[in-house]
Amino acid sequence: MTSFLKNTRLGLKFTLVLLLFFVGGTILSWVALSRALEQIAEDEVNAKGLLLIATMNAVRGYTSSHVNPLLAARLETEPEFIPETVPAFSAREVFETFRSNEAYQTFFYKEATLNPTNERNLADDFEAELVQRFRNNPELKEISGFRTVNGQSLFYSARPLAIGSESCLRCHGDPAAAPASLTNTYGTDGGFGWQLNEVVAAQMIYVPAERVSDTVWISLSIVMAVFILVFALVILMINLLLRRNVIQPLGQMAALAELIGADKLSGDGSELARLDNVTGRGDELGQLSRVFQRMAREVYSREQQLKQQVQQLRIQIDEVKKAQDVAQITDSEYFQDLQQKAGALRDRRKNRGEK
Repeated sequence: MTSFLKNTRLGLKFTLVLLLFFVGGTILSWVALSRALEQIAEDEVNAKGLLLIATMNAVRGYTSSHVNPLLAARLETEPEFIPETVPAFSAREVFETFRSNEAYQTFFYKEATLNPTNERNLADDFEAELVQRFRNNPELKEISGFRTVNGQSLFYSARPLAIGSESCLRCHGDPAAAPASLTNTYGTDGGFGWQLNEVVAAQMIYVPAERVSDTVWISLSIVMAVFILVFALVILMINLLLRRNVIQPLGQMAALAELIGADKLSGDGSELARLDNVTGRGDELGQLSRVFQRMAREVYSREQQLKQQVQQLRIQIDEVKKAQDVAQITDSEYFQDLQQKAGALRDRRKNRGEK
């Protein structure tokens, strides 16, 4: 890997580093956002659940205050119990009507009771544990989380339900004091022996966990799509800026250095003029290019001077060599003998002319 990076072009190195940060940032952002959005989605669903519980409590209060007094006398005379007088029944039926709204079709409501009059309200083991937690901790006002029922993951919101009125004990206190229609319909085994202010049930709102995960997935997909798009544009812009402002000037200086090294730099300065667009900058690369241009000119000037000196030295060497060759010839015995013979011939010619 190290050797690969050493042999990789600068632009590719920057791209690989940015991609590494991009992938790492995407993964970290995905994890952090998923957790944050999951918590937000849970809080949102939980808030809706608690709002529905508050609404059901309003229905219960209305039933207890207005409906029950109107029908209380008939509870003693009717052969069958009138369930509409029970706040829990009214809340359950109103909620079932409420579920006709498409937005709340997946919500389920239950008053999970340890000792219910109606078996449909009987708490299972999980719900019974929640009731006990509310009993043991009066300061605890709500619990939410996930559970699995029949292989399906559910998100639940729970609040304690306590006996808050003496009128409730008429049907849930002593079985002997309960309306005859109640005991005739449901018997005397369940729903009795309750005490005032005692937590007897947990109001539960159930929502399929897919509703939470779907909300998280949609939000996460939108956020990550925007994040990836922005990050991709940032990488593209950084690459373009690096290529234009760093890599290209460095490439021009590298090409100029190769020309200098190969002794192919021309004297008209056309190669150096390629850096003019960089030398005008006030940053570090601008300063570097100005120094490089000045250095290139100095190197070119010194090379030209050196070439002239070498040429002159060659001429001097040739002259010296010629002189040495001439001296070698003139110093030879053969040349001196010829020179003596030539002198003798000149002397003879002069003597003949005189005669």
